[in-house]
Amino acid sequence: MTDTAVSPTIGVRIVIEGSVAESITVTDNRTGTSVEIPIENGGVAASQFTKAVPGVWFYDPGFMATAAAESSITYLDGDAGVLRYRGYPIEQLAEHSTYLEVSYLLIHGELPSVEQSAAWNREVTYHTFIHENVRKRFLEGFNYDAHPMGMLVSAIAALSTYYADAKNIFDPEILQKQIIRLIAKMPTLAAAAHRFSVGMPFVYPDNSLSYTENFLSMMWKVAEPRYEADPALAKALDVLFILHADHEQNCGTTAMRTVGSAHTDPYSATAAATAALYGPRHGGANEAVLKMLTEIGHIDNVPAFIEGVKAGNGKLQGFGHRVYKNFDPRATIIKATADKVFAVTGKNPLLDIALKLEEVALKDEYFTSRKLYPNVDFYSGLIYQAMGFPMEMFTVLFAIPRTSGWLAHYKELLDQDVKIARPRQLYTGSDVRNYVPMSSR
Repeated sequence: MTDTAVSPTIGVRIVIEGSVAESITVTDNRTGTSVEIPIENGGVAASQFTKAVPGVWFYDPGFMATAAAESSITYLDGDAGVLRYRGYPIEQLAEHSTYLEVSYLLIHGELPSVEQSAAWNREVTYHTFIHENVRKRFLEGFNYDAHPMGMLVSAIAALSTYYADAKNIFDPEILQKQIIRLIAKMPTLAAAAHRFSVGMPFVYPDNSLSYTENFLSMMWKVAEPRYEADPALAKALDVLFILHADHEQNCGTTAMRTVGSAHTDPYSATAAATAALYGPRHGGANEAVLKMLTEIGHIDNVPAFIEGVKAGNGKLQGFGHRVYKNFDPRATIIKATADKVFAVTGKNPLLDIALKLEEVALKDEYFTSRKLYPNVDFYSGLIYQAMGFPMEMFTVLFAIPRTSGWLAHYKELLDQDVKIARPRQLYTGSDVRNYVPMSSR
């Protein structure tokens, strides 16, 4: 069996031979030159293509069909709805593991032993404090109504000025310390940004608490000697952190790898990744879901809303995904987690609307034929809102766990000695023009 595709513009013929293709043959019809390129790990090397067709670049806005990295961290099969960290199914990790154990897995490639886990937890726990100047002179210098995410992006970048040795990225011990510091301090910075934005005093970390319990303490503690988080809520947040820890080559991770390829220190690179997440098209999906559910207002309005979406009036937020063309495996886990949260907090009044919306949409051929199924964002916002988090904190809650995934990619690209990112462009501007004096224009 032979499939042939011909481009009339550049005269390139690509022939894929065999029922299970292991190579492609590229022929430049202008010169008759042919090059056979092996297919490895589901991809072909662009450098081999440019040898066959010199001066011709792939045009792929948004990297829809371009693999910009080799990675052994996260496996994602969007057609089958599969997500694995270092080979471990996300379902197993969410049920049996903890976020700190998963962060160790992402960074080091293996699940920790009892001794390794204890040492890792201890290191993270005892690096949760931030320098007093970061809080007093930096965070408190923001305007009273500053957005928590904007504060977080800036604070992460500022940490690079407090740890000058962070630039020694090829010293394994120094790099490891920066990784621990970032994972440890993200909840502290996030909670501090929230407290400042609502006019409440800073709460210091409590080293006797677990990772998520400590974060909830720094968020909600008022005057009590010790904040006791509900175990069900702390566990639910831990599961959410596991689900958000990494997700292959998304926008934020690509930003991390791009900036990291310049050998920027890990704080500045993490700030860049966080800035990408700040964008509503990346980290704002669950907030958009809540706004949509609020606008719908009542379950009786769901059928009319669905018909409006089908007519092109509005968008069904929280359905579909850039990668998943089947169900999002995280959505199933998070829906079960929501039930446990609502048993403690009481049912979010928007939940009935969400359930009805999901029921109607999944019975409608319009959505199922387009492979539009609920994604992780459809229920996460409901959980966060039920736990008391304001919508301004939703993206911050995304950034905290994703830090471990970003740093795993940062460490991996250094180990791979990846070249500095420098994509090509297709120039579409004017040809050469001579300067015209202003008086003659």
